[in-house]
Amino acid sequence: MADTISGIETIDVGKEIQHIDRVFRELQRRRTENPIPDISSRLEKLQKLENWILSHRAEISEALSADFGKPVPETESQEIFSALTELRHARKKLKNWIKPRKVRRTLPLFANRGWVEYVPKGVVLIMAPWNYPFLLTTGPLISAVAAGNSIMLKPSEFSIHTSRLVKTMVSELFSIDEITVIYGHKEVAAELLKYPFDHIYFTGSSEVGKLVMTAAARNLTSVTLELGGKSPAIIHPSANLEDAAKKIAWGRFMNAGQTCVAPDYVLVPEELRENLVELLKRNLSQFYGKNEQQQESTPDFARIIDQRHFQRLKKLLEEALQNGATLEYGGNFQNDGLFISPTLLTGVSPDRQIMQEEIFGPILPIITYTSLEEAIRYINERGRPLAVYIFSQNKKVVPRIFSQTSSGGGGINEVLIQFVHPNLPFGGIRESGFGNAHGYYGFKAFSHEKAFIQGYSWSPLKLLYPPYPAWKKKVIDILIRYF
Repeated sequence: MADTISGIETIDVGKEIQHIDRVFRELQRRRTENPIPDISSRLEKLQKLENWILSHRAEISEALSADFGKPVPETESQEIFSALTELRHARKKLKNWIKPRKVRRTLPLFANRGWVEYVPKGVVLIMAPWNYPFLLTTGPLISAVAAGNSIMLKPSEFSIHTSRLVKTMVSELFSIDEITVIYGHKEVAAELLKYPFDHIYFTGSSEVGKLVMTAAARNLTSVTLELGGKSPAIIHPSANLEDAAKKIAWGRFMNAGQTCVAPDYVLVPEELRENLVELLKRNLSQFYGKNEQQQESTPDFARIIDQRHFQRLKKLLEEALQNGATLEYGGNFQNDGLFISPTLLTGVSPDRQIMQEEIFGPILPIITYTSLEEAIRYINERGRPLAVYIFSQNKKVVPRIFSQTSSGGGGINEVLIQFVHPNLPFGGIRESGFGNAHGYYGFKAFSHEKAFIQGYSWSPLKLLYPPYPAWKKKVIDILIRYF
């Protein structure tokens, strides 16, 4: 049976499934022969990746432009630079990450020495998404390489040009038993999930994340799930409104809104709504053009990935408008080019579909509130997002909001940039996923923390060996009471 990827390339599913079986055995063989690769081999692989990315910048930009019209500066700054930051950080820090970590002795075990070593989990599967197809493929790949694993990598079937390029990169740099790229649609993904990987790292929707977790449970495979959710941006009356509007306009509409950690909607006090809308309009006009014609022709605004997502977004907007929402800006849909202009909505009812699911496109609902309690309640009714963004100059307001909401992370007078900070963990909670990525936290995600303890011939613990006369019972009682 053939499988067409985005109408461009045909995959023989049967052959690809057979290929999976052969590759999995090769990866397992490698793991058995070399279960803990030395640090020099890991650093060498990371250096190869860095060199390849630097020498193929133009090809990477061309691939993303072909997939969904991603502007070259966005590719270079968001995907290439971010991937190189992750690579260089891993290369610089790996020697320290990999060192055994001593643990403090306790009084009852004062004669024993304990430590933790980070060892590879083994054969791991990385399933990457289409919205940042290079960065969100290479990011976890870097962490898995740093941790010393053998890797099977499945890039998205929707961003085929980037997936092809990733396959080329991997095949040029690594042997099949080190890292292998697998193509295919859902049938191939379902087949992959039957195998007993030692870890699965998945980035994508919550619905598919549930399927991945269910499949992993059958093999007792650990998982990292990077999902999504409706990340709110809260404007407090004390906020610098001009600064907030510019940052929200940038964070929401870059990559045509197809960013999992982007602000999904804005909560603003009723009295600031009109000012915020006008500031957002001004910034969007400066970013992408003053009218529909300029916005359609600008090279600085990405397109929607495919027809399915285009129609989904169109239905979300139409349903909201038919039920009382007001179109404040944009709303231009061009089917031929999969173009949706930056769009602002007000007056959206909370029970509309657009407020029940992650939008993942260039549409921004602006919701008003009259009290902070109301805003917090509104957020908590929509599951746990990847991030909560707060714009406020009031130092008491910020901890109050964060303490009363739950999210994977947060930003104070900023959006998105926590994602690219190499020293911060990135991950969700419940509906937005679990497990962390990036830097040391990504290294840990692909490592097993192996505990060791060393004893000596003389040990006070021998006093607790049987038989148990009265004096030993008193010793145990003392331990329980005081230690």
